[in-house]
Amino acid sequence: MAIFNRDSDDEVARGARAVVVHAETHNADRRDSDARLEEARGLALAIGIDVRAAQAFRVRDRKPATLFGSGQVDQIATLARQEEAELIIVDNSLSPVQQSNLEKACEAKVIDRTGLILEIFGERAATNEGRLQVELAHLDYQAGRLVRSWTHLERQRGGFGFLGGPGETQIEADRRMIRDRMAKIRRELDQVTRTRGLHRARRQRAPWPVIALVGYTNAGKSTLFNRMTGATVMAEDLLFATLDPTMRQIALPGLDKAILSDTVGFVSDLPTQLIAAFRATLEEVLSADLIVHVRDVAHPDSEAQRDDVLDVLGELGVAGEAALDRGEGEPEPPPILEAWNKLDLLSEEDAALTRETAARRDDVVILSALTGEGVDDLQRAISDRMTRGAKVYGLRIPVSDGATVAWLHEHGEVLSSSVEGEESRVDVRLSDAAFARYSKRSGV
Repeated sequence: MAIFNRDSDDEVARGARAVVVHAETHNADRRDSDARLEEARGLALAIGIDVRAAQAFRVRDRKPATLFGSGQVDQIATLARQEEAELIIVDNSLSPVQQSNLEKACEAKVIDRTGLILEIFGERAATNEGRLQVELAHLDYQAGRLVRSWTHLERQRGGFGFLGGPGETQIEADRRMIRDRMAKIRRELDQVTRTRGLHRARRQRAPWPVIALVGYTNAGKSTLFNRMTGATVMAEDLLFATLDPTMRQIALPGLDKAILSDTVGFVSDLPTQLIAAFRATLEEVLSADLIVHVRDVAHPDSEAQRDDVLDVLGELGVAGEAALDRGEGEPEPPPILEAWNKLDLLSEEDAALTRETAARRDDVVILSALTGEGVDDLQRAISDRMTRGAKVYGLRIPVSDGATVAWLHEHGEVLSSSVEGEESRVDVRLSDAAFARYSKRSGV
């Protein structure tokens, strides 16, 4: 829904020619500049932008007016002219003033990292909830950029009699409309949150564990999700190929049913507006029984990506100090199992080293979601964690009751069975919930 008029040239056009620039600051970054620029290229590619060049600039002191030094601004403007770029993507966060000044100096449209990610989310949102979340984040971001984004803001319209004063300027009217729209969206999202809460409560009453896949964008979560469930969730070599969460039922060794959830990918410097807007969606992770952190071990920045994911989980209270500082009575955060994905992209030497490293840890499974190698190992590891605390029961069942024996194979892990006269002796490992269902079924 359009509630204000943006200039036509304020929108990022698919196929636009662009250059990407990154300001290296003295603040320690988890990635080198080449990796940052390559990721920014990937983000731009995700919405069809034609990146003609990318360059990093060492910035000792962040300039309040332009972020970059004056000489560097001239270099950026020259680069944009040489590449005939319509768009300059700054792989940093810009203030509204910095963004406006860079546009004037370079005579080209400028967007920062936050704006680029918001554009991607806006294009990818498929459900009503996703669109609402993205619109809320975009309005929050644009509210501070009215001075740059609108050309008609100097106009003043006549005030109503009860308002008094000289009248309401257009910028004030636009800000008021933005606030009103944001309030409306928040009310709608509150209803979504309540509905999600009801669905979570219903799932928690059922004896089926929930496993949430999380990870850096393009780590292979959707490919793994499809491999484990037989679903056809969009899985492409693009950043943020998945935005709206998807849930499917799966069977695991020793478990007749579990729920697997595919969530939105994380990224470094994820805009705070998006974390806030997508909190209702990300809170699905909090209610999971187990988190499977899918990592791209073939990526040169795999460790940095891991830290970025844990940062976001920390903001949700799942990992880090937030998990340790939970209040009295708050539930334990779900355990995390790491799935080291894309084994097929490693050289034989690197694959052997990765296997050796993983073998020393009990919270890691290595696999290739694309080829299927190691996926069975992951399913067994998930099942082992889901059935920890399960007990072994020695049950005697009439030989004629084959249905009950089949039920035990489906809902538990049958360790041994033998026939003794008219009865079958079955040793089976069952969770408390499964044994309760068995007891109800058999009238024990």
